[in-house]
Amino acid sequence: MSKSEEQVHSECMQRFVDLANAMKDEGIPPRVASAGMMTACAVYSTYVFAGNDGRLAPTGSAKLAEAFRQQLDHVQKIKASAPKKS
Repeated sequence: MSKSEEQVHSECMQRFVDLANAMKDEGIPPRVASAGMMTACAVYSTYVFAGNDGRLAPTGSAKLAEAFRQQLDHVQKIKASAPKKS
């Protein structure tokens, strides 16, 4: 049985979080690791939508920023509804 796209998405996300945590354990400040991941996301997303030699049009940048905002809002909604740790 093959994995669903949602399962693969979740596994990919966890790999990035694990990598960021490994960077933190190596002494890299979390804000620097986060900024690096955001830059990598921008670079890779540009490649996905425009290819190696292309760039996003302003409307493409706005669409990508909106997609990121939606993901951020989704994560915050999940965190707000999660039980508080004691």
